[in-house]
Amino acid sequence: MNAVFVDTGGWMACADRSDPAHLACTAARDATLEAGRILITTDFVVDETLTLLRFRLGPAATSAWWQQIDGSARLRWERVDNDRFERARNLFFQYRDKDLSFTDCTSFAIMRELRVTTVITTDDHFRQVGFDVLPAVRRQTNRKAAALPIELPSSIWP
Repeated sequence: MNAVFVDTGGWMACADRSDPAHLACTAARDATLEAGRILITTDFVVDETLTLLRFRLGPAATSAWWQQIDGSARLRWERVDNDRFERARNLFFQYRDKDLSFTDCTSFAIMRELRVTTVITTDDHFRQVGFDVLPAVRRQTNRKAAALPIELPSSIWP
């Protein structure tokens, strides 16, 4: 499939200009779109992203991000249905040696199903289970982000 998955870490880095991976993630996102590829994400990733944006950057940044992605022809949303949930549950218990979130496992299941091999993220877990990661990942930390305006590349998002 001619697509790149976007994980919560990728969305957050793109949205938060104070994030150390901001420039690299926005460059990866923009290059993907400029190459004519689509972005894929899931309802579980959107749930995480909306929640983190609200807590870290506030309601205005959350609303701006939502307006950017809602209805975009360049973004395909995948829903976690019962079958995908069960595949994710199996992965969650299969990878006992890794500190994975269940949402990560839903993303892995959907990426494998759709044969998407590349992800924009700051989460090293994707590399650990065999996906190609854009950009090179850094360890995630729990930190309070500065409330900076969200960056909207109007030339890419219809």
